[in-house]
Amino acid sequence: MNGVFEQAFRGRRVLVTGGAGFVGGAVAQRLVELGAQVTVLDDLFTGLPETVPNGARFVQGSVTDQALINDLVAENALVFHLAARNIIASTKNPRDDFETNIGGTLNVLMAARETKVDRIVYSSSTSIYGNPRSIPINEDDLLIPLTPYAVSKLGGEHYCFAFYESYGLPIGCVRYSNIYGPGQRPDNPYCGVVSKFLAMTDDGAPISIHGDGEQTRDFTFIDDAVDATLLTAIHPRAEGEVFNVGTGIETSVNQLARMIGRALDIPVTLEHIDRRDVDNIRRRVVNIEKARRMLRWAPQITLEQGLARTAIWFRETGFAAERDAPATGAATH
Repeated sequence: MNGVFEQAFRGRRVLVTGGAGFVGGAVAQRLVELGAQVTVLDDLFTGLPETVPNGARFVQGSVTDQALINDLVAENALVFHLAARNIIASTKNPRDDFETNIGGTLNVLMAARETKVDRIVYSSSTSIYGNPRSIPINEDDLLIPLTPYAVSKLGGEHYCFAFYESYGLPIGCVRYSNIYGPGQRPDNPYCGVVSKFLAMTDDGAPISIHGDGEQTRDFTFIDDAVDATLLTAIHPRAEGEVFNVGTGIETSVNQLARMIGRALDIPVTLEHIDRRDVDNIRRRVVNIEKARRMLRWAPQITLEQGLARTAIWFRETGFAAERDAPATGAATH
C-alpha cells in the first residue's frame, strides 16, 4: 500500500489541521515519510509541538481563525481536517466545542470552496451513533448523539455533505472508533483509555474503571486508522462517502484491562468506580464492510498485537502514570 500512497502523495501540498495531536500527528508523519509537503495547523490545546514531524511546516493557530484558514487552504491541494475539541473538553465547555468543531469545520469548507482543493478528508467519530439499536453498527444506522462532542462531530459531517451536494466540494469522511497506539501519551489528561491503563498498570496501581467495565468498544490501531484516512483522500470511490474505521471486534473495558496486563506482563487489579456523564454508551462495535468493499481497506493489526506494540513504545518512552487522572470506559472517539 505504501507504493500506492507514495505515488499519490509525493510532492503534493497537504494541510493537516490538528496535526500536533495523536491521530493528526500520525497522519502528518506518514505524509512526510511519503514525500508530501506538509503544513500542520494546531492551537496546542491538547496537541504538543514535539508531535509535529520533522520535515513538516508548523503553524500555531486555530481553525476558528477564518483569515488564517483561508490562507493555509489556498496553499494546499489536500486538506485532512482533524482539528477538534475532544469529548472531555467538549463536555466541560460546549460553546468552545461548537465554535471549534462546527465553526472551525465551516471555516475550512468555506475556504476550500473558494480555492477548489482536490479533496477534504473530515475526521468524524463513532460517538455520533449513541447507543445503537443493533450490533455491529452500519454507516446508515440511526444517529443519536448523546454528548456535545458527538453533536458537533455530526454537525461537521452534515456541513461536509451539504457542501458536497450544494457546491460539488470533494469530501470524504471517516468515523474513527477508539484509536490507540504509540504516540498516545498518558501524560496528556485528554488521552484515551489504553494509555491511561498502561500507565496505571506499569505504576503498580489498580486500574480504575468507570462503571462495571462491561461497556464495550471497538479499539483501532493507529496505523490502520492512518491507512484508512489516506485512502479516503485518494480513492475515487471515497468522494461523497463516509466510512467506519474500526475492526468489527467488540471488546469490554474489563477485557481490555486484562489484555494490557498481559502486554506488560504485570498482574492487574481492577477497581470499579462511579461512571461519568460522558460514559453513556453501553456497547459499540462497527461494521467495516463498506470500507473493505469500496476502499479495499481492512485493519491489519489485532488488538493483542497493537497493545504489544504500544506497550513497547510506552516502556521505551518511560512515561509515568498520571495518578490523579483515573481511566475511563470511554475514549476520545
